[in-house]
Amino acid sequence: MICNILTERAVYSYLEIDAIVQKRNGDWAAFEVKLGTGQIEDAAKNLLHFNSIIDTTKTNPPKSLNIITGTGMSYRRNDGINVISLAALGR
Repeated sequence: MICNILTERAVYSYLEIDAIVQKRNGDWAAFEVKLGTGQIEDAAKNLLHFNSIIDTTKTNPPKSLNIITGTGMSYRRNDGINVISLAALGR
């Protein structure tokens, strides 16, 4: 799916997203997984760059951009990215 939704300029740059989750209706979300809170800014930059190169003539944009972290609190950043602590996911 990823190769079909990115613009041509994405082909020439290295980009890695940890997970894409897609529902049966085609809605999808992108995830970065970082163990520490010190990596949240880099993960957010990566997700925002990824979002900027999606070819929306081929697919809808993601319903959400998310960072899963091993520690800290869960919250929504000012840029709309969700930071999700593993502790918030339950046992």
